Amino acid sequence: MPQPTFERPSPQAPPVAFPAVTADALVVADFRPRGRRRPPGPYRRLLATPGARAFTIGNLMARLPMGMFSVSAVVMIAGTRGSYALAGAVTATGLAATALVAPWTARLVDRHGQARVAVPATLIAALGSLALLLCVRHGAPAWTLFASYAATATTPNTGGMARARWNHLLKGDADGLHTANSFEQAADELCFMLGPILAAFLCTALFPQAGTLVGVVLLVSGMLLFTAQRSTEPPAAGPRPTAKAPLRAPGIPPLLVVCLAMGGVFGAMEVVTIAFADAQGHRAAAGVVLGLQAAGSCAAGLLYGAMKPAGPAGHRLPWCVAAMTALLTLPLLAASLTGSLPLLALTLLIAGMATAPTMVTTMTLVQQRTPEGRLNEGMTLAVTGLLGGIACGSAAGGWTVEHTSAAAAYGIPVTAAAAALMLTLLPPRRAAS
Repeated sequence: MPQPTFERPSPQAPPVAFPAVTADALVVADFRPRGRRRPPGPYRRLLATPGARAFTIGNLMARLPMGMFSVSAVVMIAGTRGSYALAGAVTATGLAATALVAPWTARLVDRHGQARVAVPATLIAALGSLALLLCVRHGAPAWTLFASYAATATTPNTGGMARARWNHLLKGDADGLHTANSFEQAADELCFMLGPILAAFLCTALFPQAGTLVGVVLLVSGMLLFTAQRSTEPPAAGPRPTAKAPLRAPGIPPLLVVCLAMGGVFGAMEVVTIAFADAQGHRAAAGVVLGLQAAGSCAAGLLYGAMKPAGPAGHRLPWCVAAMTALLTLPLLAASLTGSLPLLALTLLIAGMATAPTMVTTMTLVQQRTPEGRLNEGMTLAVTGLLGGIACGSAAGGWTVEHTSAAAAYGIPVTAAAAALMLTLLPPRRAAS
């Protein structure tokens, strides 16, 4: 068998040249895609913003109790004092106090910074909730319940502060800010969907004060985590801001009136739905039915945020309100023509899908029209308008239920939405974005 032979390379043969391997080449080689990768979605890009996840977790913790406190107060007071009238009066007093105090708290936040103002304001509100808990538990006079719950009006607008941070981080990025506003609106809907359910469960499964106690713990711990993220906090405007007050800014007053009308939709819908379910003998199902409406809004908000907005927000708002008005006729028809609670729940799920896009567009306009350095105050004024509308809508819905029927009272939300639509169709001088 022949043996293999090996020949030494000729010294004249040119050496084999290998490419130089550098650190940059190794980085490219390691991270070079082996196939076509899908680009990250808008919400993944949004939460990839440095510091965004940390302040979002804290904000969601602090925001969840906003959907818990009123339900917890009603269950706690009515369960121990045996009076829904007293419970309703106490919560109404807290709502009115919040409408008066919240803009001033927001103004202080804008002037001195979120951490310096929000933490002490939250602690005062937490003490008010704990005082209410103790007064109810130990049978204190009724006036102490009103005073305690009124003290909770210093609770900062956590959603507004989160939106202010996004506005600071994403300045100049219209598409990113649209996604952020949609995300925050979906978070609002999620908190107001889960909050009442959690509060009712805690108050009934444990003890009447459990919902308020857990809400206080979540509020304080969430706010401390949120304000600890100083790198994402927008700069304070200073004790003497040069920008004019939002109420005097062009385009803001008409938006606040639109918020008032839309608040009427939400307030009336809640009261009328509870009354309709009660008339069907299923009052306990009212929370689930209203939760479906919030679920529809939450899903639509996330979808709306993933889409690129078409045209200026001032042009989109009338279309969003028109869609809300049209979809709100579905619950009216379902209640009036069929009287079926399951069908009503389905129509509320569909009708809720117009809520988040409308609120996202409204808040975008508020951000655009609010003067620099007064953003938190401007958004809190919008929330105050919503609260005022909720109170008016609740009263109108309750009166209509008492004097006509729950089915006919579904006309109140449609009327309020139609009024909001007419307001958005005012001359361009007032409605321009």
